[in-house]
Amino acid sequence: MSTRLRRALHAHGTALLLGLLVAFSAFALDKNPSAYTLSVTADRPEAVYRRGEKVTFTIAVSLQGKPVDEAKVRWTLSKDGKGLGQQGEAKLKDGVAVVTGKLDEPGFLQCRADITPPGEKVKTVRAAAAIDPLDIKPSLPAPDDFDAFWAGEKKKLAAVPLNVRMTPVNSLVEGVECFDVQADGLGGALSAYLARPVGAKAKGLPAIVLTHGAGVASSRLGVAARWAADGLLALDFNAHGLPNDKPKEFYAQLYRGELKDYFWKGRDSREGLFFHGLYLRLMRAMDALTAQPEWDGQTLIACGRSQGGGQAIVAAGLDPRVTFIAAEIPAFCDHTGIVIGRINGWPRLIPNDAEKPDDKVVAAARYYDAVNFAARTKAQAFFTVGFIDITCPPTGVYAAYNQLSGRKRIWNHVDTGHVSKLEYEAGVRDAVLRYLKETTR
Repeated sequence: MSTRLRRALHAHGTALLLGLLVAFSAFALDKNPSAYTLSVTADRPEAVYRRGEKVTFTIAVSLQGKPVDEAKVRWTLSKDGKGLGQQGEAKLKDGVAVVTGKLDEPGFLQCRADITPPGEKVKTVRAAAAIDPLDIKPSLPAPDDFDAFWAGEKKKLAAVPLNVRMTPVNSLVEGVECFDVQADGLGGALSAYLARPVGAKAKGLPAIVLTHGAGVASSRLGVAARWAADGLLALDFNAHGLPNDKPKEFYAQLYRGELKDYFWKGRDSREGLFFHGLYLRLMRAMDALTAQPEWDGQTLIACGRSQGGGQAIVAAGLDPRVTFIAAEIPAFCDHTGIVIGRINGWPRLIPNDAEKPDDKVVAAARYYDAVNFAARTKAQAFFTVGFIDITCPPTGVYAAYNQLSGRKRIWNHVDTGHVSKLEYEAGVRDAVLRYLKETTR
């Protein structure tokens, strides 16, 4: 196997593998599996309630499969992680305790339970109930000049020649040809991989732009090639405009050094924020993709997870050519939740524990909030959301989802957080392929 192939396969598989490991750890709890099991569940399988309805959470503790009555179980109820001042210690009977609560506003009521088994670390589990989630609104409206600002940025970008350079690279998939793609832009160059079926005809392919989760990495050749095998013109670009296919340590060094905590850089400035350059690069990626003669001129899909899911929403808000959004546990949703006493979406440009939000950060963040871009697209959409996601909290995800005006669907993951599983990845792919099937009848 060639070095390039090994690296590409590694790049394709690492993100999913990490997600699977995180998901597993939520149940395994420790590297050395504990004999204790702790769980908390809402009293409705779908965990959806109306405002003011009582929610009952059941906490269960067992030791080697047998109910435990002696363990001290601490519990906390919160509004999706923001304190409600409701906490206590539960009494177990036959290994079970019950905690009840309610919310009188749309949002998520979260129950966290902790135990400290003898000689072990604290174990924590969460459950959450959605309270009228389809009524959750953005914490703040878009700035008055939101549209004018982004229209101006698009105009500046359009004045820079695209200058696409495409270098053939070895394909990972039979019947697919691949290219390393570089293009000029503002806020940093575009660096990507493009893949297409061999022998594709002019104006014959729907297109998909593939965005990255948080981190510092090469573009993913394997991801682009797999989508091309499904009959799409696919472009996967990395968030930082970095050269592709470098040794792993190249990207790791950047992540430890100049790109450490990149997502907070310049957050008190509308033009200085890291995401300003990222959104410009996102637009350039769509320009390079739609400039290909094989694009059918009709179908453009934006697809990503976490930071990439946020970008997928932003892509549709910035470019009316986007016809479908696939946003898995998306970031960038409701940056300013803290202003009205709610949780903030990743990357928490405003710390959730800030006593007084920095006015400059609040002002800048509003121009980069996915809720505002969601309100500016008619694209169809498929979202996923984790009810106990503490990275991209469900309150913000629903705030963005509810702003969409096109045909849409959301997949609630009631018992998982910021994780990916094989079935979740398959669900996103199925949603995209179903959309393509419906639109090409």
